[in-house]
Amino acid sequence: MHFNTFSESVVKIKHLELFGEQSHAKMSPPYRLELAERMKEKAKTAKTAGVMALFYPNQNAETHLVLILRKTYKGVHSNQVGFPGGKYEKSDKDLMITALRETEEEVGVPMNKVNVIKTISPLYIPPSNFMVHPYLGLLDTTPNFIKQDDEVEDILEIHIQDFLDERNVITTSVPTSFNVRVDVPAFQLNGHIVWGATAMMLGEIKDLLKQVL
Repeated sequence: MHFNTFSESVVKIKHLELFGEQSHAKMSPPYRLELAERMKEKAKTAKTAGVMALFYPNQNAETHLVLILRKTYKGVHSNQVGFPGGKYEKSDKDLMITALRETEEEVGVPMNKVNVIKTISPLYIPPSNFMVHPYLGLLDTTPNFIKQDDEVEDILEIHIQDFLDERNVITTSVPTSFNVRVDVPAFQLNGHIVWGATAMMLGEIKDLLKQVL
């Protein structure tokens, strides 16, 4: 899809109601509700984070979405695909600034170049006790991505048609605690499996886009 067509249409989602849990549930791991219930008290003091779903034109003016593959580290999101973004800092005016700042730090897109179109439904992530606030943004020019080497393993440029293609929604088996594997819904994008919280947020963004494209 040509980026001009996309950008003219996507602004219409400003006026749409969010789908929230209705979208999240479609891409939710089967154990999530039980885990969230067990964490209900802890969730009241959850840390906060902002992430950015950033759409932009590539060199051929085709619409793409940027995701990142995180480095392998000792943590629950090690080597997983996610959005650019991160933890709220006291110096951030609000969580949108958090998302913009972290996007600039992780993939090199200047904060002042991003046009934030909509705030997406926040999502609680029990394993890390974070409440994540996603934003949908547009970048009008082809970015020169600069990877933050200490946190980002790879930058993934996802074609909009691949993201919207229902054939790229799959079921896959993932490991959990105690060496138990469970089947979860996921996106298959650019050779990577995207599941869990990122897939749930992508699910709502996809449902919103399908209302206007």
